Amino acid sequence: MIRLATRSSPLALAQARQVAARLRAAWPGLRVVLVTTEAAADRDLATPLAAMGGVGVFAKEVQALVLAGHADAGVHSCKDLPTALPEGLTLAATPPRADPRDGLVGAATVDDLPADAAIGTSSPRRREQLRRLRPDLRFVELRGNVGTRLGKIARGDAHGTVMAMAGLRRLGLRVAVPFDPWEALVPAPAQGAIAVDCRTGDRATRNRLSAIDHRPTHLAIDLERAVLAGIGGGCSLPLGCLAARAADGRWRLRTRLWAGDRWFEADHAGAAGSLAERTLTDWRAGQAR
Repeated sequence: MIRLATRSSPLALAQARQVAARLRAAWPGLRVVLVTTEAAADRDLATPLAAMGGVGVFAKEVQALVLAGHADAGVHSCKDLPTALPEGLTLAATPPRADPRDGLVGAATVDDLPADAAIGTSSPRRREQLRRLRPDLRFVELRGNVGTRLGKIARGDAHGTVMAMAGLRRLGLRVAVPFDPWEALVPAPAQGAIAVDCRTGDRATRNRLSAIDHRPTHLAIDLERAVLAGIGGGCSLPLGCLAARAADGRWRLRTRLWAGDRWFEADHAGAAGSLAERTLTDWRAGQAR
């Protein structure tokens, strides 16, 4: 048996069930049990995420269950994980990544939104990149699970919102039009990926989880998280970062960050091992000017 800790939101449960299905396929006869919890950030929808601590606010309750031995592994949206895991935990598996793109809900394109349209989003990254596309847009805080946010848009709380395509598709929803992830809206680091962590010393669980680890996904999110860690920040940092391997085997790493009063952008291609450091070298050079 393996016990998977997860938040109790519909999207978190959908992700945990995907992980459970992969484990059962990899280990026929394995019993998989979901252990659910509610994050404080799920209960408190009034406080901005940055004011709640930002990094790890959707992960800590799940990780606490694993560390306490009430579960063997935790299932997370990878973009919610802090770049430094709590002592005693290791990132053991990342199944194949789903669509990393952001999608627009409420209009076919950002140009179809009315003048001075209100966009509901709590993400500084999305706000800054949308301002670049449409300087006239206004922004309102929009928190809650996917259904809550879609309901607020349907009620007219805002003209539209932006959501991760992966989350919508995991819930079977086809309500968003994707942005170009390389030029229009660069996604959050690790967006679209699921992460499974476990206790570092639990060799049996690590062995089971290794069977569902997708190395190209793991490498991509390692690159993106290395940039996030090197720049220093969490979900409150307006950083977009996307890594992907092209058909010729080379990797591409695209980074976009609103840094105070100017944009930092980097776009590198080549061997995966050098891309994060090349990006961070560009960042440091820009900071020194």
